[in-house]
Amino acid sequence: MLRSLREKLGRTREAFLRLGGVFQSGRPREEVLQELAEVLILADVGVTTTEKIIAGLRERTKKDDPPDVVRSRLKEELLTLLERASRPPVELPSPAVVLMVGANGGGKTTSMAKLARRFQDRGRTVMFAAADTFRAAAQEQLEIWGRKLGVPVVRGAYGADPAAVVFDALGAFRAQKRDVLLVDTAGRLHTKQNLMNEIEKISRVAARAVPGAPHEVLLVLDATTGQNALVQAREFLKFSGLTGLFLTKLDGTAKGGSVLGIADELGLPIRYVGVGETETDLLDFSPREFVDALIT
Repeated sequence: MLRSLREKLGRTREAFLRLGGVFQSGRPREEVLQELAEVLILADVGVTTTEKIIAGLRERTKKDDPPDVVRSRLKEELLTLLERASRPPVELPSPAVVLMVGANGGGKTTSMAKLARRFQDRGRTVMFAAADTFRAAAQEQLEIWGRKLGVPVVRGAYGADPAAVVFDALGAFRAQKRDVLLVDTAGRLHTKQNLMNEIEKISRVAARAVPGAPHEVLLVLDATTGQNALVQAREFLKFSGLTGLFLTKLDGTAKGGSVLGIADELGLPIRYVGVGETETDLLDFSPREFVDALIT
């Protein structure tokens, strides 16, 4: 898995490979730290998080420590940062409802397919609710995945009330006694309060139909947008029901360092990472494997 992750994180790993030159022997610690800060910012870790990492290294190292000691402490610092925002995916009851939220283009629909395949591999039966009724191709895209995976899709008319679609889906879901309902919500423009309110409305509908629902509300963030993902996430955090993060497109970006900034600022557990286009390109997020894949 570690070898596979190193391959999937190829572009981000290239950004971090400059660290090899940073940790050459014989260099004073302060010079190492200054160049390290530059490398982290170029890898899209973000200025605030980079400053925290460098401050932590100053506290945990001595001025006469050789670069290899600083390197070792860096891995420990990154691991500590990521572990604060990492908890394993929750074990969902049956029945369970999972909402997928996020801005346009973040990859929610494909992420739903990946999760559906994950649940199927574990013997769970799945249903899709196509509650993105405002984007013309959204429901069609979900139906394509539904046919491929053998997952039934409940959809409504174009422009229909998303909460009404979810209500209908919940009825079919309970009648068929399936295990997990995955709900595709519209690509929220995070500045539109009415659309944020809609997430809460859908949650209330789900709660009335299934005890404890929604059991997960996953914020899908596109890793290729780097620090811009944080801008979106800050707005979505105003919705208090979020339970975790799903980072997509981590295989195609040099901005994977943004994972560190996201983990540092948001305080939400990173549940999953998408590392490819197919339904099997899904990994549970592992802080240690992520750090080991970036820094050898």
